[in-house]
Amino acid sequence: MAKSSFNSNGNIKLESEKAKINKENLKEAFALFAYLKPFRAKFILSLVFIALSALSTMIFPFLLGKMIDAAAPGAAASVPQAPINPSAMLGLNLNTLNWSLNTILILIFLQLSVQTVFSFMRIYLLTEVGEKSLANIRTDLYGKLLSMPMSFYSEQRVGELSNRLSADLSQIQDAISFTLAEFLRGIFTLIIGLSFIFWINTKLAFVMLAVVPLIAVVAVVFGMRIRKMSRKAQDQLAESGTIVQETFQGISIVKAFTSEAYEMSRYRKSIFGVVETAITNARYRGAFVSFMIFSVFGSIAFVMWYGAGLIKSGEMSAGDLTMFVIFSAFVGGTFAGFADMFSQLQKTLGATQRVRELLRNEGEAVELTFNDKAFQRPIKGSVRFENVAFAYPGRPDVEVLRNINLNANIGEQIALVGPSGAGKSTIASLLLNFYQPLSGNIYYDEMNSKEFELSELRKQIAFVPQDVILFGGSIKENIAYGKPNASEQEIIKAAEQANAAGFIENFPEGYETIVGERGIKLSGGQRQRIAIARAILKDPAILILDEATSSLDSESEQLVQEALENLMKGRTSFVIAHRLSTVRNANKIVVIDKGTVQEQGTHEQLMQMEKGLYKKLVDMQLEWSTLQV
Repeated sequence: MAKSSFNSNGNIKLESEKAKINKENLKEAFALFAYLKPFRAKFILSLVFIALSALSTMIFPFLLGKMIDAAAPGAAASVPQAPINPSAMLGLNLNTLNWSLNTILILIFLQLSVQTVFSFMRIYLLTEVGEKSLANIRTDLYGKLLSMPMSFYSEQRVGELSNRLSADLSQIQDAISFTLAEFLRGIFTLIIGLSFIFWINTKLAFVMLAVVPLIAVVAVVFGMRIRKMSRKAQDQLAESGTIVQETFQGISIVKAFTSEAYEMSRYRKSIFGVVETAITNARYRGAFVSFMIFSVFGSIAFVMWYGAGLIKSGEMSAGDLTMFVIFSAFVGGTFAGFADMFSQLQKTLGATQRVRELLRNEGEAVELTFNDKAFQRPIKGSVRFENVAFAYPGRPDVEVLRNINLNANIGEQIALVGPSGAGKSTIASLLLNFYQPLSGNIYYDEMNSKEFELSELRKQIAFVPQDVILFGGSIKENIAYGKPNASEQEIIKAAEQANAAGFIENFPEGYETIVGERGIKLSGGQRQRIAIARAILKDPAILILDEATSSLDSESEQLVQEALENLMKGRTSFVIAHRLSTVRNANKIVVIDKGTVQEQGTHEQLMQMEKGLYKKLVDMQLEWSTLQV
């Protein structure tokens, strides 16, 4: 799980947790490399360019050294050949190469030109491979999340899932496009640089290698401590941000209880905790910077002093010493860079673990591509629950429904009523096949729900919830959500039947009006009528209405109720209602309490039961209405 904290601007930021580098985690990471297979030719070519780029970079110090030697004719010729000389073994003695200053300058610009091409190609190819492979991973992960059952979302936080698609995959993308390239380039640079260093002068090479690893180890230790202190400061800052958020969200309570002084004390304590940690961190950073300045420049001075002695004794030329110092800087920089690469690799392994965990989950067999084929099992509209029992996966010991038996004929309106928490919305979820019953069966036209393809079944059912969810596009797109290929005439007709055409056409942009996030730019009644138009356009065989008018004013309720009547015509409808006056005309009223069916019948039949639950609920609502008046 990624850590969340607040940055200096008060915005939430996410920090990927690190994973240990071991065989199992590396295996998880390499599993994602399967996404590179379609682009393996370009990936391999990019690796070649990485090697060539490192090689061409390391030629630059060699040419600079030769340029210095060319400025002092005869200096290089007097230097004896190094004991270890790989170039001589290959039939090429680099010590004997003597060029003029002009020739060396031309060679340097030629080397820079070639290196420019190599660098461009490695960055371009790795970025292309990384972007395309990550796009495929993102698509697969998003599809996997879309196919996950409702039980999965009841146990997950939406913010964390969004983070998987953004931060975690971005971390993997950086690893493929940047970290991997830098790591391989560092390996090549290290090998080539050390080879050149030993070629130039073996004695000086051992002196340098006695110092550089020590500096690198100290740098890693300091770096780990500094990062640890930085994370502590971030956590403390996040705590102070939480205090601010809680205080302002509950400002009325703070003022009512005169707790301003308490909140001020709490915030001051948190802030000064951040200050103390930051000052401690500054001590470490100051010590680290001071140590690095002293060590690096001291090492350079020592190597130069030792090299100057070798020049004086005739064992080395000034050009060779220049080469050696520059190559040493490359090697030292590469050593220092590996520490950060190691940290990035740990973060990447952590991100890979979380992504792979999601990809391995078993999703529902839903369609993830558009399909306009005719239904293999078209539903006419009859529904039957047979001894259905159910408990939510997160609470398996709490049985929400027990021995539910109910029947709906084609075109009937079935009202589901009862106290809050009785199980009415759970029945709606089972109708949509969001969950499977623990026992018993649900039949559509006397066919078991398990015999239907999931997408095909849900395409023939429409759902209008109490809290309407609209998406951030246009009104037209929201109405056509259940039928994306609908014509403009079909959309307008659905809006007219839902009593929505009037207010839509009054907008300057009409059906192209942007509704805003979750439909925030529309009133509750307008959102409800768009949701009804969406259901009408879908033309379902079965309709589920969950408190569709409970939160509306009288005028909006009348318009919505008329739209609902148009929607329910000729369709089997399940209406969940707390306001019992809206279901008097239902063909059957099913009274549910404590997860069981207590009563069934028409309004008149149930009102004749003197001690019935339905009559009690009606009398209570009538009494409440009288008191309100």
